[in-house]
Amino acid sequence: MLALAAAVACFSANALAAQSPLTVGKPLSGTVAGKDTARFTLRADSAFVVRIRVDQQPGDVALRLIGPKKIVLRAVDAVRTGREELFVLTVDQGEYQLQVLAADSVGGAFAVTLLANEELSSDPKQLTHQLLAPWDRKDGPGAAVAVWRGGKTLLAKAYGMANLGYDIPFTVATPTNIGSTSKQFTAFAMMLLVEEGKVALDEDVRKYIPELRDFGQKITVRNLLTHTTGYRELYNSVGLTGRRIDESDYVGREEYIALIQRQPSLQNAPGAEFNYNNTAFGLAAMIIARVSKQPFDEFMVQRVFAPIGMTHTRVRADVRVPVKGATVGYSRAASGVWRDLGDLGGSMGAGGIYTTLADLQRWAQNLANPKVGTKAGIAQMMTPFTMTNGKSTGYGFGLFIDTQNGQQRVHHGGADVSHRSMLALYPALGAGITVQSNDGSFDSSIAFRLAEAFFPELAPKPEPVTTTFDAAKWDAKKFDAFAGQYSLDAAPQFVLSFTRSGDTLYTQATGQGKLRMLPTSDTSFALQGVVASVEFVRDAAKKVTGAILVQGGARQPASRLVGPVAAPWTPTAADLAKVAGRFYSEELETFWELSLKDGKLMVSQRRSGDGVLKPTKRDTFGGASPAGEFTLVLERDRAGEVIGFYVDVARSRDIRFARLK
Repeated sequence: MLALAAAVACFSANALAAQSPLTVGKPLSGTVAGKDTARFTLRADSAFVVRIRVDQQPGDVALRLIGPKKIVLRAVDAVRTGREELFVLTVDQGEYQLQVLAADSVGGAFAVTLLANEELSSDPKQLTHQLLAPWDRKDGPGAAVAVWRGGKTLLAKAYGMANLGYDIPFTVATPTNIGSTSKQFTAFAMMLLVEEGKVALDEDVRKYIPELRDFGQKITVRNLLTHTTGYRELYNSVGLTGRRIDESDYVGREEYIALIQRQPSLQNAPGAEFNYNNTAFGLAAMIIARVSKQPFDEFMVQRVFAPIGMTHTRVRADVRVPVKGATVGYSRAASGVWRDLGDLGGSMGAGGIYTTLADLQRWAQNLANPKVGTKAGIAQMMTPFTMTNGKSTGYGFGLFIDTQNGQQRVHHGGADVSHRSMLALYPALGAGITVQSNDGSFDSSIAFRLAEAFFPELAPKPEPVTTTFDAAKWDAKKFDAFAGQYSLDAAPQFVLSFTRSGDTLYTQATGQGKLRMLPTSDTSFALQGVVASVEFVRDAAKKVTGAILVQGGARQPASRLVGPVAAPWTPTAADLAKVAGRFYSEELETFWELSLKDGKLMVSQRRSGDGVLKPTKRDTFGGASPAGEFTLVLERDRAGEVIGFYVDVARSRDIRFARLK
């Protein structure tokens, strides 16, 4: 949802009459400029895999694929030059239309090739190849997958390249960075110390790290392992200072404690809110090191990896020290080239583990039948935490716990700068799957789709046969039951507003423009111009209580806000001029400059440059930073003068900036 505005801006163009049918393996050429749109068609059945490549030669074009129901299925504009690829798994039978548009005022020449248009295989191994085919290449990063059940490996396969500089392929034995999938290992190590009586889960963390700030509320080791501390998130916070984590700006482990020492108050009472962040697990690694009296990476080798037989696994304690034989993580630049951006600094404990497919399988087997650790300790790791309001977080110690088509699933994904991973376990089946990639654009939730193919018990249950939904006959007035505002649970300041004007339905996200929606069922709607949808949720009394934003393979729940919909705020240039000024955050030790330019309020930071602040509701703006999309709320004195503002960005909230006189 955070990229909706940019996606919409790319795709307003006049139509060209001609439509050309696409045939697998036969390139077609074209040229677009200005508001031109070139159209190509193909027919596909449901449950087909469609892959399309467009070579920009030269010029900058954007792609979107329209389904038989006239809904945008994919929108791509990743690079200005070179190759663009579009990949989709079809749901509906009929004619699909590929639109190629000029992504800027110039556009240019292009060649489009239909690489695949084939039925998804019922053979799990062939399906794996179909879904990972985009990474089966010699000119880009790759991916690897392993599947096992009952102690037997069903598949272990690698695709693409591990190192582009030296033409080294990705193999099943290549160590790769698993990012936050590492958190379960930190939790496991902590449980070893708990079972030895050296650490207590419900002890105050300040017993082990006394220099942490005392907030007057007890924060426990259990709070660390369950993301319920109330601490700021390190990477989100430092991103507001202009630090470019995505460009390899260094972050040191000492910054965890410094961040907390400067935090004026907790974001939430300990145990009252699940706020996934890396700060807590960085601190957990420090506790393990202090209690064991040895460096965290050495403890992990001696007490966890070696005893389990994970001989190709290590913690990368220093991102400047190479890992022998490991993958290099790559992200694609707008120019089309692959860039090596390194790993996150300071991630030890929260991430930073390099491992192999086989070692992860050994890890999974130890969780099922422990030779290291105990069944009781592992059971605690797999027990979801219950917050002070009685609700479950769905997260244990370093592990998410939920269900997939009726079967319990224990899993965790990981994302370093340019590495992606997923480890999913199905305890009742004695089965598991892991996927890894050194491509920053890889969607690791593909593991869940493959698990359904390999494990019959996970196959989606057939839905009852119902009358085909006809969007044209749907009464738009029914949408009034859903109209209102919904706050994302993971980012409460990011609000989705839903409105109706006659028969036209709209959604608008914080700091973004309106998007039209089309009904796909009585409770679900597709967003136009982007690949996203919304599903509304009712309680047992049929009252609409929430919504789920579905985008990029992720399902993000949102809670309905009680009360009237806040009116949009349209400040005048004079209003904005009164906001302008220089502001300083004592907590982050950084300056932001707000200024009026061409009738727009701009925000500037020395390292991150300039950006536009878009008004959403009264005294509230949306913007973007290296830390991601943020919300800025003005602070006024009794006379109505702006004396500061508060910034919320993802997992860090209420960071104050004061006006400098």
